[in-house]
Formats: sequence, structure tokens, C-alpha cells
Amino acid sequence: MITDVEKKKIKPKKTPKQKLLSVLKTVLLYGLVFVVVYTAINWWRQPVMPANPQLQLTDYQGQAVDLAAMSADKPTLVYFWGTWCPICSVTSPTIDKLAAANTYPVVTIAIKSGSDQELHSYLNEHDYSFTTINDQEGNIFADWQGQVTPSYVILKDGEMTQGLTGIQPLWSLRLRLWLSSNF
Repeated sequence: MITDVEKKKIKPKKTPKQKLLSVLKTVLLYGLVFVVVYTAINWWRQPVMPANPQLQLTDYQGQAVDLAAMSADKPTLVYFWGTWCPICSVTSPTIDKLAAANTYPVVTIAIKSGSDQELHSYLNEHDYSFTTINDQEGNIFADWQGQVTPSYVILKDGEMTQGLTGIQPLWSLRLRLWLSSNF
């Protein structure tokens, strides 16, 4: 005979629906924790606009690039990367697609990626056509207090509206540029 105390200790079996809800709650909770931690790390690692940023640059081919003027018309994506960066080999094709779409200006800054000729060879080998500044010594990236590659900055009217790091899908970059142009 089961006593009342023993009955309280025996847990009834969960139905399949209850099990599914339990799993969904757990997944949502862990997903939320991931998003909060990822956002905090991204915010901490993002580049920081210098007090007097150098926005008039020269690309590796000697062409003038005026980020302030470019960002006056439309938000401009500045992509910090390196030929030596394994994550950049995943993100650079996305940046090339975004630049090729010609919806928003895209300027890339190759950090410590060798001479202009070495950079030119790398870009040709990978069939990249985006505008590239060669930051041979990493000084531009250091001015922006960059910590990791890849890093991204969105400029509007010569001011930073967003900064982010890591792998960013094309839709996310387009959304961020659109948000910067409308808000």
C-alpha cells in the first residue's frame, strides 16, 4: 500500500507535449543567453571611432578614397580584414557580393597583409573587386582600437553609426546599412 507521503514523491510521467515544451523552453533559454553574451562580446570588441579619424585615405592602387564624402550620400561599410585571417576567408566573399551589388559603398582595409603587390596578387587570386586600403603596419586599425578581424564599421555623414565583429551574413550587413540610412 502506498502512503500519501510516497504518492507525493512519485512524479507523474510527462506527456510528449510536455516534453516538447520543456525542450523548447530550454532551447529558448540557452539561445537567449547566447544572444546576450554574443552581443556583449561584440560590443566590447567593436572598433571605436577615433576623435580625429583619418577619413581621406589612398587605396593600394594609389586612388583617393574619401570616406566622409562617400558616407554623406549613403551609409558606407568599412571592413577591416587580413589576408592571413582564416575567418576573413569566409567573410570576404560576402563583402565582395555586397560591394558588387553597388547598393551601398564598401571600403575594405587590409591589415598587415604585405606589400601593395602582394595584396594585389591576393585580391586577383580570390577574384575580389572591392576597394581596398593597404594598412601595411596596422596603424589605421590601431587608430580605430580594433581588436579582432574581421571587424566592421558603418559610417553615415562621416560618423560611426555601428560597429561589429565576427562572421556577419549578407542579410545582416544589408539590414544594418538600411537601418543606418533610415534612422
